[in-house]
Amino acid sequence: MYGYHGGWLQIDLSSGTTQRHRFSEQVLRQFLGGSGLGAWLLLEYGAAACDPLAPAAPLALVFSPLVGSPLTTSAKLAVVCKSPLTERFNDALVSSRLALAGKQTGHDALVLVGQAPRWSILVIDHDQVRLEPADELLHGPCGQTEAILRQRLGAEYALAVIGPAGERQVRFATISHDGRHAGRGGSGAVLGAKRIKALAVRGSVRCRWADPEGLARYARALAVRSLGPATAKYRELGTVANLGVFNRLHALPTRNFQAGSLPGAEHLQPEQLASAGPPVRESCAACTIGCEHRFLTRDGQPVRMEYESLFALGPLCGVSDPEVVLEASRRCDDWGLDTISTGGTIALAMECAERGLLEVPGLRFGNGRALLTLVDQIARREGLGDLLAEGSRRLAQRLGGEAPALAMHVKGLELPGYEPRALQTMGLGLAVAARGADHNRSGAYEADFSDRADRRHLTPEAARLAVETEDRAALLDSLILCKFLRHALGDLYEEAATMLRLVCGWDITPHELRQCSQRIVTARKLFNLRAGWTPEEDTLPARLLSTPLPDDPAAQLTAEQLTRAKAAYYAARGWTAQGDVPPAQLAALGLADPGDGDILATEPPRAAEARAACQE
Repeated sequence: MYGYHGGWLQIDLSSGTTQRHRFSEQVLRQFLGGSGLGAWLLLEYGAAACDPLAPAAPLALVFSPLVGSPLTTSAKLAVVCKSPLTERFNDALVSSRLALAGKQTGHDALVLVGQAPRWSILVIDHDQVRLEPADELLHGPCGQTEAILRQRLGAEYALAVIGPAGERQVRFATISHDGRHAGRGGSGAVLGAKRIKALAVRGSVRCRWADPEGLARYARALAVRSLGPATAKYRELGTVANLGVFNRLHALPTRNFQAGSLPGAEHLQPEQLASAGPPVRESCAACTIGCEHRFLTRDGQPVRMEYESLFALGPLCGVSDPEVVLEASRRCDDWGLDTISTGGTIALAMECAERGLLEVPGLRFGNGRALLTLVDQIARREGLGDLLAEGSRRLAQRLGGEAPALAMHVKGLELPGYEPRALQTMGLGLAVAARGADHNRSGAYEADFSDRADRRHLTPEAARLAVETEDRAALLDSLILCKFLRHALGDLYEEAATMLRLVCGWDITPHELRQCSQRIVTARKLFNLRAGWTPEEDTLPARLLSTPLPDDPAAQLTAEQLTRAKAAYYAARGWTAQGDVPPAQLAALGLADPGDGDILATEPPRAAEARAACQE
């Protein structure tokens, strides 16, 4: 087998035992890796029936056939679980040395089940697994924890850690890898519920490539393309450059989506963020693009800053002070908090306080000191932070009254930095995405910024564009390749077929890969159906469907428009009018056995036990 090891390692944290299970080549060819193979694993383990914070709930680290190859941006992994924030499918992708080390253990995925008897470090050394006590690491920030473990274990180990937020099971806690985060959906809380403070992984087993020489030639050519004009913006300024563009287009969510632009947004431009010194540019493991920029605070601390963190901790909370936003982002990284959900939940609290629904003196939009205080309180679950640690949907439910109408989420996941009234194809993509309000799994903003759609007027025809971008994202997230590479590629499906031929030796066609994308999207949908999904979840917050965008009154999105576009999206997917997946389509995609309609006819020996444990 080329590109794969052919199996996954199941680690039972309760007993400290392991079992290796085999993937069939059919499953690998149908789901590839990353998000796709992760969806297959969660279905196999019956995870939809689990409380995501229960010991039996699986947490999977899933690699891909491209990991370890010379292909640029391929050193990525997917952390896949049932989200404690949304209680729906969740996959968080991250670039790090952990992807390389994890695959070099000789497995295509690591699946954690059970709960360690005490707070522990999970050490995976090739195919040997042990638990070490982690008591002295508890309550430590992510960077400090990694530094201590490197000193203790040595530089050969790749690390992943949780901060205080994960220990306290904040529902949007992250898992940190080399300063980067598997961020959205709360995978850090799932790891914390298993009493694992950190993973340390080392391996040396390498995969074989079907055509090593051809792969090397292709990889060199792709590296050259990755340094071209298609990625120049990311190298020169990073994604923070998006803020000025979105502000001019009135597409920058401001003060909990009450406006589409922020007075004073110019203070958050890259030049202002860099007032303390030029930013340091860095690259992810095995990446030639180098999009990451670390900006210096006034006291000289480097802070990794991207557009989504900048928007969520800045304009969304009415804050335009770059020092406050940099410090808030630094604290989120230290504590292990998803910046989008942190900012979105605090923004809701600020609006509720201004409306008298929440009595907190001084809590208002633009109050940077209050923002920083609440970030710390959320991570520690102290005071109001204990309630905010549950996320905006649960906060709004607790407050009652008009608060639920003010909570800006889809399926419990806080909205990213795209104003759906100004980017309406994107609005449809956010409404129907399996993970919730998620720009990375939809990508429909590409259609809004093209001449293929009217971004201020959603029509049923936009559904086809939403499907196309979602399918492309599913393929990229399963290969796994960085989204920033997509514009350096020609036809994604043709190039992906070439990569898989060189890596795996498969005679795979672009048509087969299009079916693969559809299968992966449908598998995630199937998980949500089993987790209790209802059609009412595929919607946008009430504010976005009832009020025109104040900065741009022509940008108005109605519930009727969204309903028509959603119906067209379901039809384009081959689903029913209610959003269910017909049994015939499951069978056609290879997701069901025609005899019983269940997910794949066979399952690994421990999967039935795990399924039963989840359902207890």
